[in-house]
Amino acid sequence: MAISTARTPARAPQRPMRADARRNYDRLLTEARAAFAEHGTDASLEDVARRAGVGIGTLYRHFPTRHALMSAVFQEAVAALIDRSRELAAAERPCAALVEWLGAIITHAGEYRGLAQALISTCRDENSALSRCNVPLREAGAVLLSRAQDAGSVRADVSIDDLMQLTNAIALAAEQSPDDPALAERLLTLTLLGLRTAP
Repeated sequence: MAISTARTPARAPQRPMRADARRNYDRLLTEARAAFAEHGTDASLEDVARRAGVGIGTLYRHFPTRHALMSAVFQEAVAALIDRSRELAAAERPCAALVEWLGAIITHAGEYRGLAQALISTCRDENSALSRCNVPLREAGAVLLSRAQDAGSVRADVSIDDLMQLTNAIALAAEQSPDDPALAERLLTLTLLGLRTAP
C-alpha cells in the first residue's frame, strides 16, 4: 500500500480557556456527572446547564453533542481503566488479567444507565465523540488479549472488537436486570469459557 507523503496542515495551537470559561466547564462536568449517575446518560442537558448556573448555549459551546459531554465526563474513569490495564499487563496469568480488566469495564459501564448502550452503538464509529473512550480502551484491551493469546490461554480468532462489544452487552444486560446482581459475573464467566483454547 502506497504511503502518502503529503503533509497534514499543522493545527493552530488551542488557546487556553479564560478563567471564567474554565469555571463553567468544570461546573458543567461536575453537574453532568451527578445527573448521569442519578438519571442515566439521557438526563436533561437543560437541567445540567441550570444546575451549573449557565445557559444551555454555554453548555453547547463547550460540548456540542451529548456524546461530547459524556466523553468528557468519563475521561477520568477511562484513564483509571487504562492505568489498570498497564498494571495487569505484567500479571503472571494473562487470561485472568484480561477477564479482571473486562470485569472492571462492566463495573464502570454499570454505574451510569445508558452508558453501555451508547458505547455499543459507537464502538466502531471513529467520528463519534465517544471514540475518545472507545479507542484508548480498545487499544489497552488489545495488549491484554495479545498476551493471553500468546500464552495459549485464549483462542487466536478472538478479536478485541468482539470482546469490547460482548463486555458492553453484558453491562447492558445487567442494567436491564437490576434484581439479579450476579448476572454480570455469570455472563462474564460464560464469556471466559468461550474464549479459552481447546485443551
